[in-house]
Amino acid sequence: MSRRRRGPPVSGRAAAGRPHNGAPRTFALRVKPLFAPPLFALALAVASAGARAADIPTAAVAPAATHEAAPLLERSRAAMRRDAEESRRLAEQALGRLTEQPDPDLSVLAHIQLCEYHSERNRDAALRELDLAKPHLEALRRPALRAGLLACEGEIHEYAGDNAQAAALYQQAVTVAEKFRDDEFLAEALYRRGYLLGLQSEFAAGLVDLQRANTLFESLGLTEQAMLPVNGIAIVYNRLGDYEQARQYFELTLRKQQAVGMLREQAITQHNLSRVLENLQDWDGAQRGFEQVLALSRELRYPRGEAYALRGLASVRNARGAPAEALVLLDRAAGIQRELPDERLRANLQVQRGIALRLMGRPSESLAPLNEAIEVFVRADSLAERAAAHRALAASYVDMGDWKSAHEQQLQFHTASDALLRRQLDQRLTALRIQFDSAAKDKENALLTREKEATGRELAAGRRLARLQAVVIALAVLLALLAGSLAWRHRRNSRAMHELAHTDELTGMPNRRRALARASEMLATPGMQLALMIVDIDHFKTINDEHGHLVGDDILRAIAEVLRNGVRAPASLGRLGGEEFVILLPKADEPSARRLAERVVSEVRALDVSRWLPGRRVTVSIGFTLSAPGDSVGLMLRRADEAMYRAKHSGRDRVEMSWDEGVQTVP
Repeated sequence: MSRRRRGPPVSGRAAAGRPHNGAPRTFALRVKPLFAPPLFALALAVASAGARAADIPTAAVAPAATHEAAPLLERSRAAMRRDAEESRRLAEQALGRLTEQPDPDLSVLAHIQLCEYHSERNRDAALRELDLAKPHLEALRRPALRAGLLACEGEIHEYAGDNAQAAALYQQAVTVAEKFRDDEFLAEALYRRGYLLGLQSEFAAGLVDLQRANTLFESLGLTEQAMLPVNGIAIVYNRLGDYEQARQYFELTLRKQQAVGMLREQAITQHNLSRVLENLQDWDGAQRGFEQVLALSRELRYPRGEAYALRGLASVRNARGAPAEALVLLDRAAGIQRELPDERLRANLQVQRGIALRLMGRPSESLAPLNEAIEVFVRADSLAERAAAHRALAASYVDMGDWKSAHEQQLQFHTASDALLRRQLDQRLTALRIQFDSAAKDKENALLTREKEATGRELAAGRRLARLQAVVIALAVLLALLAGSLAWRHRRNSRAMHELAHTDELTGMPNRRRALARASEMLATPGMQLALMIVDIDHFKTINDEHGHLVGDDILRAIAEVLRNGVRAPASLGRLGGEEFVILLPKADEPSARRLAERVVSEVRALDVSRWLPGRRVTVSIGFTLSAPGDSVGLMLRRADEAMYRAKHSGRDRVEMSWDEGVQTVP
């Protein structure tokens, strides 16, 4: 879900402990920061006592501390944790009171509140709140309120997938808050900027912003607000691949939120924790977590949380081989998402939809949603999610037999994932340098306070040097380890791609490309006589039409198992596609080839398929041929195919043979 106290964007880290689709998951709901009661108290105090400081006649502005809108806005912010619609209603009531008794600061606060509400629901309505706030800006007693408007505008762009514009607006919000020395608005702007930097894999800079925001919130006594950057830090660790560290942070935050009854924040943190479990492939834990998020989001009438929870449950279903159930969940999530201006949510739903369609044997239908998701991730500069989508797309092209496109997508996956790994390496080193520089500065300040203690200064300098040496050694070791990890990962991915390109995913057999390459190698052996057999399942289309493709897949796997158990070396197997398999028998003559073919027909006929096809049995027809001098794989396939169709026309459940000169029936 999202960093914000209110709603979700998503981050998580796609990076390493691979989920079922082979790519890291990288999105997480972000808690949305809302102005806490202390901010309100400060705003009201400024409104009642600071009119002269703003060069505004005191009579021109009603004292905010006694303004009827003030308690309504306080209640609105408190309600956001449990009932967003009640929060909106109270903010609108406050604006009604402000029409009768104007106050620029309270008006801008109300419009910020409504902008925050609409930003995750209705982009146009959120922008309208920003426009309505602008006429009040010149009369503000607390000018840092401009930072709140900039932050909400940035959030609108972030939900739309325009992270570059969002980053620019968050930077402006930080600048405004620093200019007017407003620590609370600065903490909130740093939190938003830090989260987005983590999303864009600028981990070190993101951690600096989040740690600074946490320090500011704690110094202001805003303990609940201080939980937000801690959640953000956990999200960054998740993106860095340090899942156990992220898990500890999320569990700690969740316990604190449960203790103070922060229901909305609980839903968001539970979602982020479930994403970590998903990355760790703890499917039972992930499912329980997403189910809790779904129930809590429905209780809170929180549609974004519900949509993200449904996406998570669909991912678990795909991992457990239930893509049809995943599609049902994704359709429900898509119905909710269409009412929300969240492009990255839509893209992540499309990734899971593409995976489900491929697992259901419909790879061509998976191309459009996966390509659509990649476009969103490219615009958002989200390397981890982009890498996962490219890998899923490569798998779809493999299932379609489009090896060229599969290879191109796998290269895109390698490019994105390697870039992410390099960025992680750079950012981890940068984070270590930042930690060292901070420690060195603290040490220097401490030494300045003990300037007259010469012995102490020398000792501290020696310790600092030792610490520097230790850090340098640690950096060198880490660099070597990560460089080795990068090389190992590249080799592993190359091997996995090679295996992917030569293996039939459904049956685990060599695919057509690999089997026919093996046949060519056998034919090229001098003096080799090769028997090539095509095994075709009888009435397979009827099985699919009457019982569904899932049953058809089970039948294919069952027959593949019969072939594996019954056909031994030096013979080899492969799946040609559809319901056809191939058997290659080297050093064969007609009697030995016929015995093997007849044995396969008999063993398939004896196969128990009652769990899928009650009252029915499955049979195969086999056509085979023997190689002749100067033969080719293509000619042998044509002859074996002719013999197989002859077997079909002669009653099925039988074997026929074709010589080079013509087709002969095996009696």
